[in-house]
Amino acid sequence: MRLLYIAIAYLLAPIVAGTMLIRGVRDRSYWRNFTQRFGFGEQLEGERSIWVHAVSVGEVQAAAPLVESLLHSYSRLPLVLTTVTPTGADRARALFGERVTVRYIPYDLPGSVARFFERIRPQLVIILETELWPNLYHACGRRRIPLVLASARISPKSVGRYRLLTGLFRETLSHGISIAAQSEADAARFRSIGANPARTHVVGNIKFDFALPADIASTGRALRVLLGERRPVWVAGSTHAGEEEQILAAHREVRSAHPQALLVLVPRHPPRFADVASLLHREDVPFVSRSSGAPVTTATQVFLLDTLGELLPFYAACDVAFVAGSLVPIGGHNLLEPAALGKAMLTGPYNFNSEDIARLLLQRGAVLQVADAASLAANMARLLHAPDERQRMGSIGRSVVDENRGAVARLLPLLEPLIE
Repeated sequence: MRLLYIAIAYLLAPIVAGTMLIRGVRDRSYWRNFTQRFGFGEQLEGERSIWVHAVSVGEVQAAAPLVESLLHSYSRLPLVLTTVTPTGADRARALFGERVTVRYIPYDLPGSVARFFERIRPQLVIILETELWPNLYHACGRRRIPLVLASARISPKSVGRYRLLTGLFRETLSHGISIAAQSEADAARFRSIGANPARTHVVGNIKFDFALPADIASTGRALRVLLGERRPVWVAGSTHAGEEEQILAAHREVRSAHPQALLVLVPRHPPRFADVASLLHREDVPFVSRSSGAPVTTATQVFLLDTLGELLPFYAACDVAFVAGSLVPIGGHNLLEPAALGKAMLTGPYNFNSEDIARLLLQRGAVLQVADAASLAANMARLLHAPDERQRMGSIGRSVVDENRGAVARLLPLLEPLIE
């Protein structure tokens, strides 16, 4: 079975690599450091490294408390952070600067994995969430490198698929992989596919352990002055293609009830900033962009946030947050940031990227789920009329975040003997 997987991986590799190169025509960041995806890159100097993998922007952000703790406790050891996406790599560099070596994880090909291991010489590998890389995991077992799946989870629907893939590295799973699961249910599912019970622990979800910037409240107040202190303001954060049209339709309905309402529209990916601006022009929506520096006037209906790293402060400045990537089947984005800021939230029906977090916030009443543009408009208009309801929802969200912190503190004692 392993030989079959390797053969399929080699057949798919040119397709995956070609897709990345084609994306690079529009976004040159996909071409930058492209050879790292085949395991090439500079050789690390000094002692053997600690390697942390976080797939994209959300996971990189979630990994920040863990990475900072590792940098503090093991400052003598090089720390490598890998990601899959250019935006994830850019976010990692912004967060950690020169303190961390940022690279792309190699394609799961034996040669690529071997070259990568030779260059970074890891003594511990930490994979966030539950990404399965059979050749990489097999290489860890063969080299006797401890591997930890941190903040790990498996949905009930995925157990069968994971059981199939884990057959490729079952010996490593039962003897060489430590599981730091998000919940007891996740831990039980890992044990059911062959994880060693003695190496399977429940630590919680490290996404709850992020820290808000100390000046976030004052930054939010300053931005609210820019947007308009007396007008209703809502944010649509991390939007995708096919979603902006629905959001703009909802905003037209919102403005029927709140004629001065302002929408802060935040596309997820920088290459789409120009596309969204063109959409606003085509739909004849009066807007200003953040990059233009133009003032927001009473005639402005949409503020286009076309700069990087400012979504959190604009969440802090708004009345209600709609967390996007959820009206289309992307899987939803980070609900915890506006929750920690005490903001009332709306989300669409697609939240499978962080299903457990969305379910918890929905059950507690910190977020409302909408089905489409019409229900988004109706619920947004209602919440903008209801400051007491917004405050109640925001308080619940903040409490949910605070109650679930501590996963990093529970994870570190599991890592310490593996590092020392």
